[in-house]
Amino acid sequence: QVELVESGGGLVQAGDSLRLSCAASGLTFSRYNMAWFRQAPGKEREFVAAKNWAGAGGSTYYADSVKGRFAISRDDAKNTVSLQMNSLKPEDTAVYFCVADRNPWHSGRNPRGTDMDYWGKGTLVTVSS
Repeated sequence: QVELVESGGGLVQAGDSLRLSCAASGLTFSRYNMAWFRQAPGKEREFVAAKNWAGAGGSTYYADSVKGRFAISRDDAKNTVSLQMNSLKPEDTAVYFCVADRNPWHSGRNPRGTDMDYWGKGTLVTVSS
């Protein structure tokens, strides 16, 4: 049974920072490609960031909307992936999901994440102005 559990969400003000974490179990974490997606109320789910497994080069990817502000990292020894979010904006308000997939992320993949293998239940991030 694969389980992804997010934590670290909360209420912050614009310009603040927040760090999300995801603990994975039930899979060989180091062999999986990890990503973060988000969904704001009334909006479509969207890609945020990804970090592929070492066998796929360990490459990182970011949505244009978060590039330069967010940073994804993973710790294979602890089966965790994190998302450091800086300079938060009200438009970053969303439920953030941790995602694992057997296939590496790349720029041509569906930004809605419909083909990703495993999803966490999400953690809510609210950014006030």
